[in-house]
Amino acid sequence: MVSSPRKLQGKRALVTAGAQGIGLAISRGLVAAGCDVFVHYRSSRARAETLCAEVVGMGGRAACGTADLTSGAECARLVAEAVAFLGGIDVLVNNAGSLVGRRSLEDADDAFCAEVMALNVDSVRHVTRAALPYLTQAAAERGGASVVNLSSLAGRKGGHAGSLVYSTAKGAVLTLTRALAAELGPRGIRVNALAPGLILGTSFHDTHTTEESKRATVAGIPLGRGGTADDVARAAVFLAGEFDGFITGATLDINGGVYMA
Repeated sequence: MVSSPRKLQGKRALVTAGAQGIGLAISRGLVAAGCDVFVHYRSSRARAETLCAEVVGMGGRAACGTADLTSGAECARLVAEAVAFLGGIDVLVNNAGSLVGRRSLEDADDAFCAEVMALNVDSVRHVTRAALPYLTQAAAERGGASVVNLSSLAGRKGGHAGSLVYSTAKGAVLTLTRALAAELGPRGIRVNALAPGLILGTSFHDTHTTEESKRATVAGIPLGRGGTADDVARAAVFLAGEFDGFITGATLDINGGVYMA
């Protein structure tokens, strides 16, 4: 569990893909900060329900719901369900995303590219758009609102072999973050991004990264280790709590020093 600023106490947070890996660590971190949390999941129903039961058992407030975030209509429905439970949204964490599969330029057909972009970029746009009225209200009435978008080191430097489309999508998330920060700043909504590097123990790298590749990557990290989900969650909780701060449009790199912007 990660520590967090007191100003998150009583805030209402929606976390997409918040039931496993980095998303689960972020959900737990926000709960530890005092947030009421609505956890989105796609296929991790059991984990989401277990998390919510744990939170309720500790006296907190949490609920969960499923949605296919490649669909704009599903994104809107998810936000509506979250608001029905939370009563509004102060914090939005757009964590959903996936490599889907490793494909070279020759093998990445239009259908594959559209799927990767829909999951990693369009989902951020659709969920944020649906949440915008509630974020705006929170900013006006409750001291501010924060959006935290999950990008990747791949969006910074291009990624490993076969991640061309994913890297492009995560680079677009970084640009979208800056554009949203400029557009929504006058409403009191801060928008920032996280760009994690090698985060061990997650389904992403367990599925798409070989042990040999992990060892080679760790060998090139100045801090000498891979990251953990809690390393990312601590940063997410910090940015989520930036209601009255001066940080917006920023990307926080979490990679042990292997890439320094």
